[in-house]
Order: sequence, then structure tokens, then C-alpha cells
Amino acid sequence: MILAPSLTAPAAVPAALRGQGYAVVAPQAVCDLAGCRLDGLLALNPSWDGLPPDNYLKDGGHYRRRRHSCFVVTGDEVAQVAHRAHWQPVEYNALHGGMQRWFEPVEPAVVGAPAWRQMLHGLAQLASGLKGAQPWYVEAHQFRIDTEGGIGRPTPEGAHRDGVDLVAVFLVGREGIKGGETRVFEAAGPAGQRFTLVEPWSLLLLDDERVIHESTPIQPVAEGGHRDTLVVTLRAGGFQGG
Repeated sequence: MILAPSLTAPAAVPAALRGQGYAVVAPQAVCDLAGCRLDGLLALNPSWDGLPPDNYLKDGGHYRRRRHSCFVVTGDEVAQVAHRAHWQPVEYNALHGGMQRWFEPVEPAVVGAPAWRQMLHGLAQLASGLKGAQPWYVEAHQFRIDTEGGIGRPTPEGAHRDGVDLVAVFLVGREGIKGGETRVFEAAGPAGQRFTLVEPWSLLLLDDERVIHESTPIQPVAEGGHRDTLVVTLRAGGFQGG
């Protein structure tokens, strides 16, 4: 059984993040927040078909493909920075923390798309409303988790924080799979929620200081089963790892 999330209206997102530490937003509401069109976001979907393999998986798996690029959003300006490694401390990622992981960058056609820039700008505006206006150091990760080996793990590190201020997890698409349930827990308490994102460009927003999150493994129900996501993190003060 697939559990649907409780959706938050755009105007109520800041209060939800302050109150419970997370919010789930429907695709059209994402566009209302970001000032973009849904067809503009959907036009980005084919780029997930060309993601290169993630060669850093320490569990020996070959189920993850990804690209990664970094940006700084200051006011209305969205600037891509020189390509850099993705780094997390072991405190936040016990499996892959402490590693300089170099992934291929997000393709220029994606970075240059108006909907992409509007989406990053909208997330930064939301973060500034919650934490105060400032430059936001943004990392964007395109992920495809496939089931060619029988099972794929969206979060092989388990339930975790990312060491940032705001996390945005977009469900870009899912085909021929079961599983992939999202779970969000209080970082300092017992409460938790579980649900499954199914609509393309639906969004889970997380106050990373308040909650931890994970997604359950996926299994195939048809050939070529996979789950595509875009994870965008926003951090004040600089990128992790300097």
C-alpha cells in the first residue's frame, strides 16, 4: 500500500518548516513557490537518462547514477561556481563521509534552463525567509536509482542529516518499481512520518537541523525500473569542506 503524503499549501510552507521541520509540496505548488512553469521542469526530465555511474558506493552496489554541481544564490543572482568535489563529514554520512567525491557536473543545457534557475532562486528565497537574507551555498544532485541488480538503495547511509540548513528532495519520476518510501523523523524526539512521493516534481522540504530522513530500498516490478530524484541543499556560510 502506498501512503500519500499530507500536502502543504505554498503560503503555509514556512510555518510548516518552523513547526514540524518539514513540508511536502505538490508539483503546481512548487511552481507557485519558484515562479516557474511545470512544463519547464518536466522538460528537464530527459537529462536523467544520461547520468553517469556513481563509482563511490562503498556497499559494492552499482545501482546509483548521478551528477552534481554547485551554485551561490545571492539575492536575485544565481551563479554557478567552479566545479568542486562533494564532501560530507562522517558525522552526517557514516558510509561516505570524509571522502572527496568528484561527480560529473550537471549538463549546461539543464543549468541554463530558466526553470532550473527559477527553482534554485525560489528555494533560496524560502531559506532566507526562514533563516535571514544571506548568500546561499547550493549543491544540486541529480540521482537515478535503478533495479538492474534486483534492488536499489536511495539512501545507503540510512537515516541521516546532510549538515546544511535546508534540503529539497524533488521526486522527478518513478517507473517499474515498488518501495521508495520516504521517512522523516524528529532529530531529537520520537515523532516520525512515512509516505511515498509519486507525482513528478513533487517536493519534500526539510529543515536539516530539526529532522533526519531516509528512503527505503526499491525493487523492480517491470524491466528497467528506476527512481529519479533531484536533491538540492542550501547552506549558510559556505560549502561543506571549505
